[in-house]
Amino acid sequence: MPKTPFRALLLAASAAASLSLALPAQAAVSNAQRAEIQRTVDTGAEQIADAAMKLWGFAELGYQETQSTALLQDQLKAAGFAVTPGVAGMPTAFVASYKNGSGPVIAILAEYDALPGLAQAAEPVRTPIAGQHNGHGCGHNLFGAASVGAAVALKDWMVKNNVKGELRVYGTPAEEGGSGKVYMVRDGLFSDVDATLHWHPGGSNSAVQGVSMANISGKFRFRGASAHASGAPEKGRSALDGVEVMNVATNFLREHTPDKTRIHYVVTNGGSAPNVVPDFAESYYYVRHPDPEVVRSVWERVRKAAEGAALATNTEVEMEITGGVYAMLPNDTLGRVMDANLRRVGGIEWTAEETAFAKTLQQSLVGRVPPLERVRRVEPYKVELEGGGGSTDVSDISWVTPTVGLSTATFVPGSAGHSWQNVAAAGTTIGIKGAVNAAKTLALTGADLFSDPSIIAKAKAELQSRRGPDFAYKAMLGDRPPALDYRKAQTAGE
Repeated sequence: MPKTPFRALLLAASAAASLSLALPAQAAVSNAQRAEIQRTVDTGAEQIADAAMKLWGFAELGYQETQSTALLQDQLKAAGFAVTPGVAGMPTAFVASYKNGSGPVIAILAEYDALPGLAQAAEPVRTPIAGQHNGHGCGHNLFGAASVGAAVALKDWMVKNNVKGELRVYGTPAEEGGSGKVYMVRDGLFSDVDATLHWHPGGSNSAVQGVSMANISGKFRFRGASAHASGAPEKGRSALDGVEVMNVATNFLREHTPDKTRIHYVVTNGGSAPNVVPDFAESYYYVRHPDPEVVRSVWERVRKAAEGAALATNTEVEMEITGGVYAMLPNDTLGRVMDANLRRVGGIEWTAEETAFAKTLQQSLVGRVPPLERVRRVEPYKVELEGGGGSTDVSDISWVTPTVGLSTATFVPGSAGHSWQNVAAAGTTIGIKGAVNAAKTLALTGADLFSDPSIIAKAKAELQSRRGPDFAYKAMLGDRPPALDYRKAQTAGE
């Protein structure tokens, strides 16, 4: 990591970009070709919808997305891509490639993991699905389906116009806490990529490029000695006491961490019965901050809190880092290209039925809600260097190759991320319309990059400026293998 503070690097790079990284006056892709690309996406919209709804029904958690990855891989194979499954030690990851001679290597990311505890019918009121636990509260069913749809349309354009280069789709599992993309970056799968495109479901249409929070996540497992909690408590050493003392110590730590630090946790195993001193307990922690170096520092202090808790309770503790990601590096050069294409595609028009659905759903939201009309417009473009309360493993890619993303209105405005409201919208035509808009924008942007190498050159120069001259990538999660069971709460016997 560079020694220059993270925000200072971003500010310096933004100033340089605004002075010297103007886009070419004319795009190399003709208007007729742009129209053809959009028509191709529209022709494939039924397949995008079919895949998105199937993924929505599968609702598979990170590293368990066997049906989801198989579906997307089959679609890409049928479209003429060569698919390599199980990359970087992850059974549900893949790389699909279409290559037509020597030229730029452009990547499109596809996600498809769901979240636990969010099963919800495609209804505007809370309607859990009996017998189902998971739901697509972040809309990754739309993400995966639209990215594949964009790649198929872009490949069709490459074939018709004999465009040279390689188009890749990266099937990236376990974005929700599993850091799947990090293992791909660590294994060098992006080392020859010239630019990476992605998108994310949202409540508005925007190509704003912003930052995110770096994080490290992991589990702390305490082991003690069981005993009758009333008959022989002196013989017990409570692992749960270890967890609770650690939590108290960490909560006191919050006062003495840098501004913008976030620490949150859950207890994933606290014992089985009140009258038994638990000999095993487990907690699951996240530490976040915009600066990756601050995250590393605070995580070390949390680890010491765990060790102190074990000493205080006469128990033992072990730590497993299950995830870790960098903060996002925005790329203004690519962002302006993406924004121009999103404006070509435009906003989204809802039917009367979709509007009624959205109005009913908004009644369940807390606080002020945005007007529904916002889905019809594209938000003003800018590069945001503040905010970004969430984290994503896309960020690691942004440190090794120029990376750009957008968001389209697939959710009802005002809905919170990771909510049942988002699951509901992602299972309807509201979600599908936003996904199709995203697919068009991705495909158009990919065409620009294949056609104009100067854009890639400027994007790479901006990346170099933002990350600093001494940067060398080192994964936040170290050299551990993929945490394929990170969703599983461990028990005493494991």
